[in-house]
Parts: sequence; structure tokens; C-alpha cells
Amino acid sequence: MAQRSVVIMGAAGKDFHVFNTCFRDDAARRVVAFTATQIPGIDDRRYPPALAGRLYPSGIPIVPEEDLPSLIEREKVQDVVFAYSDVSYAYVEDRAKVARRAGATFDTFDVDRTMLASCKPVIAVCAVRTGCGKSQTSRRILTLLRARGYKVVAIRHPMPYGDLEKQAVQRFATLGDLKTHECSIEEMEEYEPHIRHGHVVYAGVDYGAILAAAEKEADIILWDGGNNDTPFYRPKLYITVADALRPGHELDYFPGRVNFERAHLIVINKCDSGTREAIEQIEKNAARLNPGARILRAESPVTVSDPARIKGKRVLVVEDGPTLTHGGMKFGAGVVAAEKCGAAAIIDPRPFAVGSIAATYAKYPETGKILPAMGYGDQQIKDLAATIDRADCDVVVIGTPIDLGRVIQINKPSVRVTYELSEQADKPLLEAIETALSR
Repeated sequence: MAQRSVVIMGAAGKDFHVFNTCFRDDAARRVVAFTATQIPGIDDRRYPPALAGRLYPSGIPIVPEEDLPSLIEREKVQDVVFAYSDVSYAYVEDRAKVARRAGATFDTFDVDRTMLASCKPVIAVCAVRTGCGKSQTSRRILTLLRARGYKVVAIRHPMPYGDLEKQAVQRFATLGDLKTHECSIEEMEEYEPHIRHGHVVYAGVDYGAILAAAEKEADIILWDGGNNDTPFYRPKLYITVADALRPGHELDYFPGRVNFERAHLIVINKCDSGTREAIEQIEKNAARLNPGARILRAESPVTVSDPARIKGKRVLVVEDGPTLTHGGMKFGAGVVAAEKCGAAAIIDPRPFAVGSIAATYAKYPETGKILPAMGYGDQQIKDLAATIDRADCDVVVIGTPIDLGRVIQINKPSVRVTYELSEQADKPLLEAIETALSR
């Protein structure tokens, strides 16, 4: 039988895992390329031979997604597999039309085949969109389990934006490890809060090898998902976080709806900011699509390092980049804190944006008057610092998950905003965990 030629569409994360679990050792299908989008600077690379395996001695090229039609024609591609997250189903269908017009079949990744089995219990924390509060939910679970004497290791969704071979298996236990692994701001935003809470985090590219390493030092594995992607490991407890500020998104975004339909426990977060109608809408959708799931309402209260600095001041608000851009959120913890503490005004940073930050606003015009903390590379980090320097404000309100002042020099007065998960009822999260572990 002749080999079928395949292209995997991705964004330097799930695409590599789909290849590793579904294609790497399949001699009947040959992956001729990955396409890349969403993240700047991740195309024009190769998936290295050391990770691609014996069937790919030269590795696999990674090309811009815009090249898909010509790639299909040039390589006589028969099958296109869509393997990235946090996009609408309309967006997925649009990509399907592009592939089919060029003469290829189109499908999304096989969820079950990409979930590896572990010899340790796995708790998975996923979401219906990016920015729902997965990380704070994960931190809460880790704290609960550590208090009961379990050794828990978090494995984080991939963000391999550098040397893929060097990033195959990464372990983060200290802030120094962030520097050793040359992490971007986006990576630090996910790893640093865990490290500051005393938790070990693994990430990288080869999630079979990562799991094997993590199992050696853990009683329980916690999968800390990225965007709204599905778990890479088969969970005993499947938790999906929904967002009271974005009701209905649990139906319309891929693959967040898959998480919503498969979850054992649905956490509706930000109930302190969302309306009663929004919360009830999500609960009704859960009853219709996943009637067996348990529902937990939770809040995301903010803590401000120096509230008095904000009162009456003109502030620049800096928020998590991915949440504002492809996540589509109009505000985050920084805006909540600025309004709560009585800021005189939130200034518009767009007139002061330079370089890649200005390009981000052009690509995501709906971002509005909040500054996304983009930092996928050195130049973006420099442009972020320059934009903050140029902004006409009294105070910078930092709503990012990391201490941004540790990464860039902020030459203005600043305050930091942090947030954790707060359950509205006593013990339901712990009870769900204990029930899953007892099975």
C-alpha cells in the first residue's frame, strides 16, 4: 500500500504531540510538514530527527500556515490534520474549506489516541477558553493534595518556541531553571507561579518521555492544560474550567467544547464578576451536554500589592498576552483591580506601542486599551518595555501571572495584582478529588 501524505496544522504544541502519538511510527502515513500560526517566529524551523524518529532521518519542515494550499499541491498532500486550540468552530471550518479546495481531506486530531496512560493517578485541569483560570485551579489542587501528604508533580501544556531538541524534556523547580531553559514571558507566566508555591513543573516536546520522568518523583500527576486544549494524559479526574464572563463560549470554541462535554467536574470561575444570568446559562448548557458532571461555582478575587498607589491615578494596565489576543478577553485582573481601587482613568497604550507590540494591536484590534504582555522573544520583550516607558501614565498596574518587573525594567511606579481560586461552597473540589482517587 502506498504511503498517504499528511500535513499537521499547529502552533508549536499539540501538533508535535499529535505527531508523536499518532504518526511517528506509522509507516503507512508520512507527515511531509507541520504548518504554524498564532505564535510569532515558530515557523521556518524543522522538527528534528532526534524527536521525529527513525522514519524521518531528515526531520520534518515547519512552514507558515499561509503556505498550506501551495504545500498541498506541491507535496501531493492527501490528508490535513488540524491540531491546535482556542479557535472557534467557524475558524476550523474555514481551514477545512482551504484544505478541501486544494484537494486534501481534513479532520481534527484524535482526542483519545493523544491521551497517554500513566501508572500514576492523573488529574487534568482544562478549560473552555484560554484565560478561564486553569492555573489558579491547578495551584489550588496542588495545595490541597500537598496538605494531605501527596507528592504531586504538574505537567504543563507545551510551549516549545526555541530549540526543540533541547526542549524535549524540561523540569522547573527553581526560578533559576527559567533562565536555564531560556523561557519566554509566556512560559514564565505558567511556570513561575507554580515554582513560587513550591511545586515542580515539567514541560517540553516529548510528552511520553516527560511522563516517564515525572512518574519517578510523583504520587499524583496534575495535567495543567494550555489554552482550551484536551489533556495529553488519560485522567482519573477531568476538570474543565468555564468562564462566567464568557457564557456560551463553552459551545462555540474548539476543543473547549470537547472538554466541557467530557468533564467529570465543571468549575464555573469568576462568579464574583459574572452575572447570575451568565452563570445559569453555563449551568443549563452543562445539564444539556454533560448531565453527569458535577458543577462547582468559584471566584477569582484579586489582591493588590499597594492599593493606595492606584486611587485617583491615571494607570496603564498590563494583562496576560494570550488571554487578551487569541483568547478574546476585553479585560483581566489588572482592570478589575484598577476599578476596585478607584483609578482616575485607564489610559490607552496603543498610541505608545512600538514594534511588535504595535503589530499585535494591528493583528488583534479588538484588544482595546489594555497592554498585552507579549514576550515570545527578546525583541518582543524589548518592545514591551519600550511601550511601557513611552506610556503617559502615573502608575503601571501589572495583572500578569508573573512579576513582570523581574523580567523587564519598569521605570514608573507600579503595583502588582495577584489572584487565586476561591470556591463558593465548602470542600466540593476536595471531595471530587478524593472520590476520583478512591476509584
